[in-house]
Amino acid sequence: MASSAMNLILERIALFQFTPTHCVQARAMLGWSVDQLSREAGVPVEDVQRFEAQQDVPEATRLALTYRLESQGLVFFPGFAPGRGGNVRGETPEPMGRGEDDRIDVVFA
Repeated sequence: MASSAMNLILERIALFQFTPTHCVQARAMLGWSVDQLSREAGVPVEDVQRFEAQQDVPEATRLALTYRLESQGLVFFPGFAPGRGGNVRGETPEPMGRGEDDRIDVVFA
């Protein structure tokens, strides 16, 4: 039951942090069209267009968009343009072997 509650909290955080402006900026950073994001996230093109136009879409659509863009190494924070997380996509060959002084850098665009 705790993991279900944790998942709900994480989903709420993702929904709060990811905005329509983030979506447009993230697509531009990746060089993706609305059609490509739609295919990649498995959501209808119309939903992507509505979301970017700041219209209501289902929460499941917003989560699918967020998670697909995050899987490309992007991070989202309210009030900031999307950033690229260094090491987010597995750039550290052996994460368990990192020293205490090794850091995961987040670079904001």
